[in-house]
Amino acid sequence: MSLPPIVVFDLDGTLAETAPDIMRVLNVILARENLSALPLERARELVGAGARALIERGFKVSGRALDTATLDRLFEDFLDIYAEDAASGSYLFDGVLSAMDRLAQEGHIFAVCTNKPIRHTRLILEYFGITGRFAAVAGRDSFPVFKPDPRHLTLTIEQAKGDPRRAVMIGDSKTDILTARAAGIPSICVPFGYTDVPIESLQPDCVIQHFDELPAAVARVLAPDAIAC
Repeated sequence: MSLPPIVVFDLDGTLAETAPDIMRVLNVILARENLSALPLERARELVGAGARALIERGFKVSGRALDTATLDRLFEDFLDIYAEDAASGSYLFDGVLSAMDRLAQEGHIFAVCTNKPIRHTRLILEYFGITGRFAAVAGRDSFPVFKPDPRHLTLTIEQAKGDPRRAVMIGDSKTDILTARAAGIPSICVPFGYTDVPIESLQPDCVIQHFDELPAAVARVLAPDAIAC
């Protein structure tokens, strides 16, 4: 029996706009250290590389040095605060569920492959009531490796029992593109996620402006004679 084609989604900035909750928690951390809150508009340059990097970047733009011991302490605080309310200010991007419905009707299965810790990943998916849509959910700590190591993606596909020869990565960042490229898997990116450069400049296989375009883009990059969008 052949394995089904699989569409693998990043989470932050791809499936959902999660920056409001991430920035809220960062500002709690900054306030504890007597630093001013940062506006949501700074999220594009701060979010996307994990909580530890987020804290480092937040302190850097606030003009304060951060030693390793303090970073370790604040990182653990961040994870605990975030787990208390990971998604009340977040929302799924328009059209993503209807696109998944169409792809499911065409025989595709789905997975999540994110560098967010698995605890928070599951909390967010549960908040939106979509956990059951995914054959596998993999976070930063699900395997010994994480993106941009291609094994994070290939192990996620294996766990979902999808066909790696008919797999596509949906993301919003350089990390997603590099991961997919190293795994020999096409990437489709959205331009409204968390990247500090235009996503087109990073040369994914395809860029979509809205999730209504996703089913056609998946068909195109998985076609035997596939060419970039």
